[in-house]
Amino acid sequence: MADALSIRPARRCDAAEIAILVDLASHGFASWLWYGAVLEGCTDTAMEYGCMRMQAGGPEGWQNTLIAEWGGEIAGASVAYDVDESVHDAVAGHPVLEPLIELQRRIVGNRFIDSLGVYRRYRGKGIGRALVRREIERAGDLAVSLITESHNETALSLYRANGFAEVTRLEAVPLDENSKKHDWVLLTRNVT
Repeated sequence: MADALSIRPARRCDAAEIAILVDLASHGFASWLWYGAVLEGCTDTAMEYGCMRMQAGGPEGWQNTLIAEWGGEIAGASVAYDVDESVHDAVAGHPVLEPLIELQRRIVGNRFIDSLGVYRRYRGKGIGRALVRREIERAGDLAVSLITESHNETALSLYRANGFAEVTRLEAVPLDENSKKHDWVLLTRNVT
């Protein structure tokens, strides 16, 4: 079937697509953060730096990513990892990261869905739902948590429909004076 959905573990060669989908999932927040490497002279573009981060591995890299394909084309991705005690030693490289790190400190021992993105042309086909379900399966006996923006009703609806409930929220630090005011919402799906 040409429109069949398949989900597979990412490969290192998927790093560029993963970077794009992580940036898409974060509504440009990731590339805004990655642009710091451009200012420091480490790379020429934010997306190049994002690709290098995905290639390098680590918690947010290709090794912890699932790729969703629709009809043989990459349609979406999810990045998830276990949050361990090392999060207590994490230092925010920028004030905008402080509330996000603080929320992660509350979920030590949980599986954390860091990013989940689906290209616009593939939305409405159940790909996001399938990625969430697969991440829940991969978590095994662990609770699954994630953080999203308070104004992202589409994401909130998807996660609530999959058994996630709000745990708490913290006010987001604005990126600049034109940033939309919002909270970061921590949601958790407990083991049933």
